[in-house]
Amino acid sequence: MAEGTGQAPQGWVPVEHRWFGLDRRTFAAGFSALAIALLLIYGLQGLNAAIPWHNEIRAGQVLDLGDGATAVPPVGWQLEHGTLTGGAGAAATSLQIVLASGGATIELDGTSYTGSAAAFLDQVQRSEGDSARVRGSRGSLTTDAGLVGVVESSTGPSGDAVDVAFKMAVGTTEAVDSAPALLVRVRTAAGQFERYQDEVATMLRSITPGVAR
Repeated sequence: MAEGTGQAPQGWVPVEHRWFGLDRRTFAAGFSALAIALLLIYGLQGLNAAIPWHNEIRAGQVLDLGDGATAVPPVGWQLEHGTLTGGAGAAATSLQIVLASGGATIELDGTSYTGSAAAFLDQVQRSEGDSARVRGSRGSLTTDAGLVGVVESSTGPSGDAVDVAFKMAVGTTEAVDSAPALLVRVRTAAGQFERYQDEVATMLRSITPGVAR
């Protein structure tokens, strides 16, 4: 306290509130600010590293593509979005499944479309209008269950891509044209598709149609 005035000097901290010369009364606020700063700098990265994946595909698991259609996903990939068989059941015409492994993704999207698989792929590409991609020639792919898909690869600034369009039925032209459409999109970093092509090919061949239409 200042002599002769009876008042404490400005900034003076009573002994009972000091710790190594610091004002203990400010510790709570200071530690809170420090904790928030450390969380923003290091905590989120550490939290992401500490949280394990819980959707890793295991042997024997099967994707539900709606209306009884299925596909066998690659073991070890992560199911980021979608439904496995034995669950609530997926809708073939509003299907969205996303699988990921390292720098690769496989996306399966189902929708209503009247017409052929080739025409469906044409429509998808027109709607995107991505002129920066260099497209290869189209080919066909037949699954083990007899579904015939249209395949086209491309490359661009964002990496390598393979698009496969299916109509989810076998049989007469009328049955195929009226069936739901399925678009399978594979995306990898540039020059990395070959690393995943065997797993992708196995999954594509495993696609089976659903109930007879």
